Amino acid sequence: MTHGYTPAFSRNDQGPIAKWFWTVDRGLLGAALGLMGLGVALSFASSPAAILVDESITDPFHYSWRMIVWATMGLGIMLTTSLLSPRGVRRIAVLALCGALLVMAMLPFIGDTVKGAARWINLGPFSLQPSEFAKPALIVFAAWMFAETQKGQGVPGVSIAFGFYAATVFLLLIQPDIGQTLLITTTFMAVFFMAGVPLKWMAVLGGMVLAGVFSIYFLFEHVRVRLAKFITPGAEDTHQVDRASEAIRAGGVFGRGVGEGVMKRHVPDLHTDFIYSVGAEEFGLVLSLTMIGLYAFIVLRGMSRAMKLNDPFEQTAAAGLFILIGLQACINVAVNLNLIPTKGMTLPFISYGGSSMLAMGLTMGFALALTRRRPGAYEPGTSLPQRRRLLP
Repeated sequence: MTHGYTPAFSRNDQGPIAKWFWTVDRGLLGAALGLMGLGVALSFASSPAAILVDESITDPFHYSWRMIVWATMGLGIMLTTSLLSPRGVRRIAVLALCGALLVMAMLPFIGDTVKGAARWINLGPFSLQPSEFAKPALIVFAAWMFAETQKGQGVPGVSIAFGFYAATVFLLLIQPDIGQTLLITTTFMAVFFMAGVPLKWMAVLGGMVLAGVFSIYFLFEHVRVRLAKFITPGAEDTHQVDRASEAIRAGGVFGRGVGEGVMKRHVPDLHTDFIYSVGAEEFGLVLSLTMIGLYAFIVLRGMSRAMKLNDPFEQTAAAGLFILIGLQACINVAVNLNLIPTKGMTLPFISYGGSSMLAMGLTMGFALALTRRRPGAYEPGTSLPQRRRLLP
């Protein structure tokens, strides 16, 4: 008699769960689960200090228990979405995009205004930020429209994609949410390029983006203030970023130890935008590199699998989603390291926040669904230069 490991599912099992288990990228799934686990663990480190700003909260682990709920729900969304076919991904993305835009259009009238921005809608025990769900939905929808244009059947996919992108940006600027606007614009440009669009169109889009950035600088005072704080830190109040930087430096290589962080008591939004600095102070460079390594693994492995896909829609959509995750992580870490002005952007899977966690579950679920091993999915297909010649 031989004893050994028996897999949960046999390769001969034709059930939907068994098929999913053998076709999903378990490396990407494991990395996402690892980041979710780190997010829950760091919430226990940050929650006791985070509640100090709200005297109505008495439980020191108030945010930790809520983080467990959000992570569980995000995991459920990720696993459920990863079971979808590419057609199912498109359908859910369209519904999510239309729903998010509708709620975003209603925010000026029914939204909660926090720190001068109306980005959330109050749903009783929690607040929902619809723009978080618009990000992955727009990327998938745009990739679909670009792919339809490549088929040469008269579908004005590029115009439709740009129309929804313009509507999304307009609604974001009304809130205002400049960070999300720049993130969506950068990712949209990446999808635009990967779809095989002629480079002259990229130049036009780049010029429009530059013009938009200059316009934002002159139209929004808080953008000028944040940029001034970054350029001349001695002349402006930079308490938030300074404390975060001190926390990272104090952590050293191995950190102060579990629960021994000091700077987190002086960092506003430590459990959301600055959770990276909390982890760096208590667990040091080791944890910082672990988090960065997991993000790098997701992006590099995800992009590698996406580029091998045969279908133009699946390839472009999956790559765009992985870029979205990686770029958002880079922005958050860069803000914590004082490399760029503050953006108010969460760290994917790790920062506290229901909308962020649920939307990241949807984003990763879409990406896992599109990169699953299906018959013919990874056969050699049309190259990027060839697809450029197919577009008008």
